[in-house]
Amino acid sequence: MTKKPLILVSNDDGITSKGIRVLVQVMKKLGDVVVVAPDSPQSGMGHAITIGETLRLVEEDIFEGVQAYKCSGTPADCVKLAKHYVLKDRKPDLIVSGINHGSNTSISVLYSGTMSAAIEGAIEGYPSIGFSLCDFSHKADFSHVEEYVYKIAAQVLKNGMSKGTALNVNFPPKRNESIKGIKVCRQAHAKWEEEFAERYDPNGRRYFWMSGNFVNFDKGEDNDEWAIANNYVSIVPCQFDLTAHHAMKQLHEDWDWADLK
Repeated sequence: MTKKPLILVSNDDGITSKGIRVLVQVMKKLGDVVVVAPDSPQSGMGHAITIGETLRLVEEDIFEGVQAYKCSGTPADCVKLAKHYVLKDRKPDLIVSGINHGSNTSISVLYSGTMSAAIEGAIEGYPSIGFSLCDFSHKADFSHVEEYVYKIAAQVLKNGMSKGTALNVNFPPKRNESIKGIKVCRQAHAKWEEEFAERYDPNGRRYFWMSGNFVNFDKGEDNDEWAIANNYVSIVPCQFDLTAHHAMKQLHEDWDWADLK
């Protein structure tokens, strides 16, 4: 008998979210599933880890036939605890995170708890994917993405991935027309332009409330924002090496390091 792949599932919306339930059901068709996910929403946590505080891990009977744990920490904490404690000597064949309620395209990948779990998997050397649905509604419909989640995960299990990379997969919201297909593309040049409203609580203490608008500066048709806007699934390969290699030449040749001794 062929041994089933071992698949670790995590997310940032919490272990009770609709998105992770969909992801677990799809992954059960591909292999043996273990879940380690936050016990509460961790959106926007980026790659934060818990230092100097307790981490709690509690087994939950929440997914039929699946070993599952809720963790008090961040998505990155979940993957670390899964590797060192839950799985122990077992190595996952695939780590998947999501399905996130909301977009993780463009610059949002840096803030994303969903992608932090996938990136943590890549740091450990495992093929990893973060899945997100570009629909922030609590009533978001995930039915149109299930076949793509299956196909993409199956491709990774079959073909493997480049070391040190994780896939950032975003799905368009459900529309009247079917998804047109998949685009492997780059991260769009876009950013959030924040605003901070100064307010006061009933006790007269000042606080700030952040809001803002997402601004897309990118006019290309080879990026994730374009793909989602045109009803394609976007796949962006991401890496945790943040070295700006293009800037090294300037630092070597144009800066006078002798004067800085």
